[in-house]
Amino acid sequence: MAEEVKAEMVSTVLNIEVAVGEKVSVDQTLVLLESMKMEIPVISEIEGTVASIHVSPGQVLQQGDLIAVIS
Repeated sequence: MAEEVKAEMVSTVLNIEVAVGEKVSVDQTLVLLESMKMEIPVISEIEGTVASIHVSPGQVLQQGDLIAVIS
C-alpha cells in the first residue's frame, strides 16, 4: 500500500533528504520545508521505500500539493 505525502501548508522546499528507491523508517525526515521563516521537517508516517518525489528545492507548495509517495 502506498502513502501519499502532501504539504500541510503553503511553504517552500528547502532540501530533499531522501532519494527515489531509498528505504525509509517511521519518523524519518523526507523533505525540509520553510514557512514563515520556520524550518518544518516532513516526516514519514510509515516504513517503506520512496517510490517518487514530486518536488524540487526552491519550489513553492500550496496546501495539499503532493510531495512524495512511499510504498
